Amino acid sequence: MTLEMLYSKIHRATVTDANLNYVGSITIDKELIAASNLSVGQKVEVVNINNGERFTTYVIEGKAGGRDICLNGAAARKAHIGDKIIIIAYAHMTKAEMETFKPTVVLVDDNNAMAEVRDYI
Repeated sequence: MTLEMLYSKIHRATVTDANLNYVGSITIDKELIAASNLSVGQKVEVVNINNGERFTTYVIEGKAGGRDICLNGAAARKAHIGDKIIIIAYAHMTKAEMETFKPTVVLVDDNNAMAEVRDYI
């Protein structure tokens, strides 16, 4: 048996753009993707702190250093530019894997610059 556990998250990112006329996804700065151990195409849950919306989409790579967090397609209706969001990825783990695995938590400032990278919740 496996349980779905926190794998990684980017905490309190600021939405920089919302592009309704794009095939759905979330564009994330390449540096944030690397720091959070996410992968392009990976399924993520997005939680909007401002309005409580929760939705699922997948990761698209943005320009490194651009600090972009852009909601695309239908997801663009779930947040406004300036909203704070949490981007969460989960992984299926066995009990043995859970005992040693440490999730990656990337804390960002108001401009989506990395403030801290943790290996704990």
